[in-house]
Amino acid sequence: MSLPQGDVKLLDTPLARRLLAASLVARLAYTSRDGTPRLIPVNFLWTGEELVVGAFAGTYKIRDLSARPDVAVCVDTADGLPEVLMLRGKVTLAEVEGVLPEYATIQRAGMGDEVGNAYLEAIDQPGLRMVRIGLRPTWVGVVDFQERFPARTPEPVRAALTGGQ
Repeated sequence: MSLPQGDVKLLDTPLARRLLAASLVARLAYTSRDGTPRLIPVNFLWTGEELVVGAFAGTYKIRDLSARPDVAVCVDTADGLPEVLMLRGKVTLAEVEGVLPEYATIQRAGMGDEVGNAYLEAIDQPGLRMVRIGLRPTWVGVVDFQERFPARTPEPVRAALTGGQ
């Protein structure tokens, strides 16, 4: 039986595991102080239980998330048939002194060790404060038009996206 959208057990599907392990940029949606929506790209690390984003303390994003911790996150692919992982829940915020360890891991993964280490050394100055943004999803959605929802994709679209295969 197929899991319904919203079921957190969807995190254990091959598609979700693959997207969470990939070096993709996620989109973080939240509500700003003035009540309008915000959508920003973020690098992330999946710990197996939590999606972690690092941010610098004192930014508008941290101010807004402190006031309204409800968020939505989308991790997806852009080539071929779309594969999409959607997460919702409330974030927790924890301020730390210096470079957030997860942020360092994210930067090294994206930039490579040499460039990542140079970047981290450059920002790790006295007084640096970072914030760990953690999301333990309470709602999970998976959109995969090849296995999960193939009937919802019109055949001409499927043929065009797969090169007629």
